[in-house]
Amino acid sequence: MKAAMSGFDLRAIAGELDKFSGAYVKKAYMPHYEQIVLRINPKEMDQFDLVLVRGERIYTSNRDRPMPMTPPPFAMMLRKHLKNARMTGVRQLGFDRVLVFDFDTKFGERHLYVEVFRDGNIILADEEGIIIQPLTHASYSGRTLKKGVQYQPPPQALDPYEMDLETLNEMFQDSDRDLVSTLGGKANLGGTHANAVCELAGIKPNIDTKDASAEKILEALQSLLTDLSNSNEGHILLKASEDFDSDALLEHIPTLENNSIRDRFLEKHAIEATPTLLPSHSNMVKMEFESLCQAVDAWKGAHDAGALARREAEKMDIAAPGRGYSTDVERLQRRKAQQEKALQGFSVKIEKQQNLGHLIQNNWTHIESLLNQVSESINKNGWKVTQKASKEIPWIKSMNAAEGSFITVLPGEDGQPSGPQATLKVDESVHQNAQRHFAAARKQKYKTKGAVEALENTNTELKRATKKEKKAEESGKLGKVKRSKRLWFENHRWSMTAGGHLLVGGKDAKGNDTIVKKHLSGSDMYLHADIHGAPSCSLRSTQGFIVDEHRPANIPDHIPAFKLVDKLGDERINEERLLEAATLALCWSRAWASGGGHGTVYSVKPAQVSKTAQSGEYVGKGAFIVRGQRQWFKDLDVKMGIGLVSINGVPLLMGGTPERIKQLCQRYAVLSPGLSKKDKLANRIYKNTGIMTDDILSILPGACEIIEDYGIFSPVKEKKIDEEE
Repeated sequence: MKAAMSGFDLRAIAGELDKFSGAYVKKAYMPHYEQIVLRINPKEMDQFDLVLVRGERIYTSNRDRPMPMTPPPFAMMLRKHLKNARMTGVRQLGFDRVLVFDFDTKFGERHLYVEVFRDGNIILADEEGIIIQPLTHASYSGRTLKKGVQYQPPPQALDPYEMDLETLNEMFQDSDRDLVSTLGGKANLGGTHANAVCELAGIKPNIDTKDASAEKILEALQSLLTDLSNSNEGHILLKASEDFDSDALLEHIPTLENNSIRDRFLEKHAIEATPTLLPSHSNMVKMEFESLCQAVDAWKGAHDAGALARREAEKMDIAAPGRGYSTDVERLQRRKAQQEKALQGFSVKIEKQQNLGHLIQNNWTHIESLLNQVSESINKNGWKVTQKASKEIPWIKSMNAAEGSFITVLPGEDGQPSGPQATLKVDESVHQNAQRHFAAARKQKYKTKGAVEALENTNTELKRATKKEKKAEESGKLGKVKRSKRLWFENHRWSMTAGGHLLVGGKDAKGNDTIVKKHLSGSDMYLHADIHGAPSCSLRSTQGFIVDEHRPANIPDHIPAFKLVDKLGDERINEERLLEAATLALCWSRAWASGGGHGTVYSVKPAQVSKTAQSGEYVGKGAFIVRGQRQWFKDLDVKMGIGLVSINGVPLLMGGTPERIKQLCQRYAVLSPGLSKKDKLANRIYKNTGIMTDDILSILPGACEIIEDYGIFSPVKEKKIDEEE
């Protein structure tokens, strides 16, 4: 599977993206440290995302992709310089794997260099080429990428488009490698396209370059480059597997109408995306697209769209020590491994120092003679002359005038300078030099004693933490997730209805204003219980939750995983979804605290909700005027379900109608108005699930009575979970 785009791929991508010259940059995002997304707004077209994955690929996409609530510093810097900037062109530097995006901004010209080689990099520079900020500071031989220095591209390689017969003949005569290696390296074609040129020319790839026909090679190369220049399509190459042979793949491709099904299929069977078909592709199964950007998006788009969820999961990955959150067991395991490694190092150092001390003593006469000769030379000629003369002496490796010492090679078993090296001080005797090494060994022994005690303490702590973690797992308690900011809807009452639609409601007067002003528009629906002081609720038509195809590693299998999206596939709000939302709007109102069993809710369109009152009337904070015909939902039950779900990799407690919660969650409870205070219930849920009490209190509607419980207030009923799995 091709890891990164080649120069051929980037030439095709540059041609496709250059057609959007004149488009404006709306915003910049950074969902993952490896990825930058620029939201582009072209004229007379829908906006799209320009996805830059460092060191791997560049393409456009229209997928929904969750973004971090707090943009990282590099994304903020891009927003400052590129917001509302006009893209004036996209070009490739020679035939190298570097694309340059030129922008006209309010600060002047800006250039975004995207390097798609090694680990990759993204660099913003001003009109004079001075680096404003690189994504990653780097230093190579001949160039440095850091703020305030002139941007220098990598050393320019040969451009195949500028190749002529004379250049090719000269290259072949000077090369000491075979034909395909010469074309791949010196001609800047890479292995795949070098083999393709040889096959098109009808020449064996491993022959000597001096035996190859430069005319045939040049003709084949020009044919390949012409196909690339004329190509306006993209192709995905597929591989057969145990599930599908080549014929079955061809039959299955026309049925891939559902995007999520196609994404999973391509993730498993796709090998690469390419702008041109090579001779080696003739026997492979292919999918055709209108552009290379579309092909890359179909192949890797789903993976890249889950960048934020991957970033959250990586924070809890033991394979990435020091990056974000780890459990106590993982932290202690890393500490134990470090201490054991340090102990091994101490043992090696002790043995080495003791061995050097004994060797110095065993070779007393030789060491004493060497010390006397060096000392006499220094007294007579000085350090500089002695140091120069010592280069001819096999027993001396180097001299250090500042420390008054030199490194010698001790005699081996044969009496020759083949033993280990030791540092001798000129102003010390043989005995003092030996004792210095013995003292270093004793010092390491003292360190070893402290390290052994520290390792014993770590083992004790690890046993306790392991026991505690095992107990928590058996009880169904989830690991804590540290996050800098809550998801935006957690500031309100929230839930998920049928079809994944997001329902949000205000917690107070200020929250009601926010819901109506910011989260009610278009084809959304406004809901309000027919009781004073009820929250204003908005059932979003486009915003909601879909199943997370890339389940985070920290989420147990029995907890459903979803991700928040801005565009649901089905945006219709039917009676079933409205009825669910109405039931929750009633449960969130004072109807719960009053202890009533039933209530009434109405819904209207956003245009019917207004803050403008009649002349002489006043509308208070959090209140609204509703005009026109209302849709009523009467005799609704005041009952609510709560269940464990994962949203964007974060385990949360979600409220909903009892039926919906039972359908989605394997660990759930059904509640009705009661006498048990919500604080006590929240503590019980925390002890059993690990969800923080602040996140629980915002979900519980008030004092409750527990009607049903499966793993929320009491330990997980494994039998129930296993049966449903």
